[in-house]
Amino acid sequence: MSLPAATKRLICQHCLRPQATCICRWIADVAPIVEVLILQHPLEVGSAKGTARLLHLSLAGSKILVGEIFDAQGLHASLYADAKMPVLLYPDTPDDKSLGLTPAPALDASLLQAPAQLRLVVLDGTWRKSRKMLYLNPLLQQLPRLLLRDPPASQYLIRKAHGEHQLSTLEATCHALMQLERDGGKYQALLQAFHGFVEQQGGYAGKNQ
Repeated sequence: MSLPAATKRLICQHCLRPQATCICRWIADVAPIVEVLILQHPLEVGSAKGTARLLHLSLAGSKILVGEIFDAQGLHASLYADAKMPVLLYPDTPDDKSLGLTPAPALDASLLQAPAQLRLVVLDGTWRKSRKMLYLNPLLQQLPRLLLRDPPASQYLIRKAHGEHQLSTLEATCHALMQLERDGGKYQALLQAFHGFVEQQGGYAGKNQ
């Protein structure tokens, strides 16, 4: 039996969260030089602690695709649309060979001189989920990787990380864009909004304890 309309939660049509926990107030409009493509694991879509939706709504021109195994033809079209060069934001993983993963090609340093030609590809999921996405999608294995230089400690206090420098999707993407665009100030408003988002979500968690 369906619930009466009055008891159903109203959903914000912009951030897709219940209106009582809407995150639209934290959206920071930023126009990156580098286009961002977010590949989101399905189990992250409904996560209240997830940051990909806020990131997507804040970055002009960004796109978000949901899946674990992507259609190869469709993924290829998204990766290489408008003749941009996709670069995967992903750390070095020494066990790639033992897992049967294709070694990632080296990132051509000349591409870094023209950030407008790049498309930053971000995997949104836990470490285990993102690793599985990489394993199941050979096209992602073929992309050169961008490694963050001296990443800061994460401020993502509402979700447990396995290491000090394991950042949220939003944090990692902001720092990657700073690195590619050589602009340390452009994304500070979004990172500041992220702090507000973390405090909001942490407050909900505290009330439920």
